[in-house]
Amino acid sequence: MSQLFGCCRVVFNDALAYCQEQHRAGNKKPSSSELSKRLTELKKTEEKQWLTEVSSVPLQQSLRDLEQAYSNFFKSCKGQRKGKKVKPPKFKKRKSKQSAKFTDNGFKLYPDSSYIHLAKIGDIKVIWSRELPATPSSVTLIKDSADRYFVSFVVEFNPQQLPKNNNSVGIDLGITNFATLSNGEKVKSPKPLKKQLKRLRKLQCNLSRKQKGSKRREVARKKLAKLHAKISDIRNDFLHKFSTKIIRENQTIVLEDLNVSGMMKNRKLSRAISDLGWRSFRTMLEAKSALYGRDFRVIDRWIPTSQICSCCGFRGGKKELNVREWICLNCGTSHDRDVNAAINIKVAGGMHGDFKRTWREGQSFCKESTSRRSVNPSRISAVVNL
Repeated sequence: MSQLFGCCRVVFNDALAYCQEQHRAGNKKPSSSELSKRLTELKKTEEKQWLTEVSSVPLQQSLRDLEQAYSNFFKSCKGQRKGKKVKPPKFKKRKSKQSAKFTDNGFKLYPDSSYIHLAKIGDIKVIWSRELPATPSSVTLIKDSADRYFVSFVVEFNPQQLPKNNNSVGIDLGITNFATLSNGEKVKSPKPLKKQLKRLRKLQCNLSRKQKGSKRREVARKKLAKLHAKISDIRNDFLHKFSTKIIRENQTIVLEDLNVSGMMKNRKLSRAISDLGWRSFRTMLEAKSALYGRDFRVIDRWIPTSQICSCCGFRGGKKELNVREWICLNCGTSHDRDVNAAINIKVAGGMHGDFKRTWREGQSFCKESTSRRSVNPSRISAVVNL
């Protein structure tokens, strides 16, 4: 597997260097067929003859990945791709994440067995995280920076729709409490980075003292990578469980559009915000809503949800972050800041049937609405036990 990862990395980097060379010479980017022919010629040379020792399927897939990376970059430059600007592809490193993708003619699954057969590698024992719902179309062998191995399958299937209900919820995201729901429930975040920060600093200092290229530096790097992987796993586990709970219990989910990238520029709050994973939570909610037939809505970020009374609709003005409770000057109702904001988010999303006030039509505040989108093929992972 190490040889396969190295060959895929060499093919990708060699093709990228050739594309950059052609660009500096003033020529057009080589096509995928030209890069494929060039790879075939490289295999015949004495210097790169060792490329024939591994399967050609993941090598060709590396060229397709490079073509896709350039396609995303060109579309982003032309304004045809939404989101942040995509940078041109970069060279792959040996110490970072490695992957090799096999299509249906490069792997084989044994029925009722804990082994998977990969071309020119052989049988590999795996520990399944769940059963495959259908026959996979491709499999990706992954090795992360902490030397953990995974197998990711692409499977196309029709998910079972959840029973419909009349429940709806507005969610206000915060730092002290990860989320405050419109029903008054507050959810704490595990904050794994904050709990492991002391140990993280110690391992980082230990790594910086080691000589580059030494074996002890590699041991220190793996310890640091394993801690980062543990922090990421704890955060993702919490986000997946909480988002699944929200999807199962509610038919309509309303969320506020937050400027996370702008908030990250605040040097006092950037670490705490990055430890929460707000954007990942929104992505999970959006994907699971489309998967299980829920209605996911996002309201505009400029709606003053923290300033408006959820009972009478009176706007009391901007409040400092240290003000967690306030009393409405119009109706005299005492409000918890986060609960009041969550109720206003729910109302702004068009779900105001349960409340007395009817300030504006909440549906007009929705920035985007997602319901019953086309479901992408599901990715199912299993851990490889060597």
